[in-house]
This record gives sequence, structure tokens and C-alpha cells, in this order.
Amino acid sequence: MDVRARNNVRVVGSADGPTLMLAHGFGCDQNLWRLVVPLLEARFRIVLFDHVGAGSSHPDAWDNARYSTLQQYADDVLDIVRELELADVVFVGHSVASMIGVLAAAADPGAFRGLVLLTPSPRYIDDGDYRGGFSRHDIDELLESMESNYLGWASAMAPTIMGTPDRPELGDELTDSFCRTEPTRALAFARTTFLSDNRADLARVTVPTLVIECSEDTLAPREVGAYVRDQIAGSELVTLEATGHCPHLSVPEPTATAIAGFADRV
Repeated sequence: MDVRARNNVRVVGSADGPTLMLAHGFGCDQNLWRLVVPLLEARFRIVLFDHVGAGSSHPDAWDNARYSTLQQYADDVLDIVRELELADVVFVGHSVASMIGVLAAAADPGAFRGLVLLTPSPRYIDDGDYRGGFSRHDIDELLESMESNYLGWASAMAPTIMGTPDRPELGDELTDSFCRTEPTRALAFARTTFLSDNRADLARVTVPTLVIECSEDTLAPREVGAYVRDQIAGSELVTLEATGHCPHLSVPEPTATAIAGFADRV
């Protein structure tokens, strides 16, 4: 299948500028970057795409078995890089897509000039001294709730994940994004997301890396941002004064400034 059609690839912005590749997180699609793109497109060539199973990706590309691990999503990223003949890419991954970027850069570091990990988490489940923010029981309950009533789960959880009760329209937008995702595929991606453990993969990253966290985040507590920084040699950590897990929607200007500043330095 054609890679561009499979992942609904779009390229916008400056044809001669450095390349930013923006990868969305669980339950989202490339439209969730809509507030950041106008702040970056005058200076950067921006590659947008939908993960298979999300947004306007080709429905025939989905396969439950293939997409049961994050490595397949990382392989898709590398396919896009090769198909578009991209070089010196700064990959910007939100949430679970940050770990997809980690896997892609570990597999082919020469394709990337840098990584921006936006509200990342290498493991959501607590493990000994590691605090991911959730117990295994918490995650099992979350997945069971999704399986029994996905639309109800989306309506209840999206505003909490967004974390902006004073701006309910943002929670509504994330709810709508969740609800556009086909439920069985959303559940499969959720299992892959919330049950993965990519802590050991962080040490495989050899390209410059920026970690961006929010001051309050229900999915990725502050300890996670510090952990990711400490595990990726030479990486930087920026904390945005923002609540929630989606700063590209809630505080697009500081998010775009952090991304652009890093891309200019590497």
C-alpha cells in the first residue's frame, strides 16, 4: 500500500526549511496539531500524518496483530521518512508517539537530527521505585471501561486528560477526537499504549532530545519527565506552566516556542 495513503501524509510549510515531523498520540489525529502548525510553518517544513487505525489513515492498513506493539508504528514512521526522502528530521511525538519516536530513532538514528518528546511516558504502570502514575489495577479498570462503553469512557476521560476545566471547549474537542476513532481499534491501541514498557529503550537514543512536560499532568506526573531526561544521555527537560496532557492545544504558543528553539539549536 502507498505509504502516503496509508498514513494520510501531508506536508505543509516552508519547502526549504528544516523538517519537523509531528506525530499525534492515542485517540487523536493530525488535526490536534492545528494550533501549533501556524506558529511553525513559516520557518519549517512540517510533515503531518495519522497513525494506522486513527484519523484518515487507510482503513485497509489496519491489522490487530501487526499493531499490537509500538515497534510497528515506529516502522511506519521510518517508511514515511524513506518515502518522502527526508533527512535531518526533528521528530515531535506527543504522549505515546514520543516512545514511537524513541524506537524509530534507535532503529535508524541517521534519519533524525533530534527528538522532541511532548508529555512522554515510557511506562504508565508503577514498578518498584519507578512511578508511572497508575497501578496495574488502575490500567485494567481503564481498559475494561473502554471495552464495555467506549463512547462513555471517552466522554468522561477526555476532559480529565485535557485538564482545562476553565476551557471546556478543549475537553470537548478531545472527546470528539476520541469518538471519531473506531472503538475496537482504539481499544487495541490503548492496550499497546498503556501496557508497554519502553524504559530500556530510552538508553538507545543517541540523537539530541528535548523532553517537554506540563506542570500538572494526570497521565504523566513530573517524576516521569525527570526519569526520561535522566535516562537519555544529554537530553534537556522543559516544564511548561500548563495543566493537562495536551499542551499543543492548551498552550500552543509556549509549546511551539520550545519546539522551534530546540530545532534551531540542533
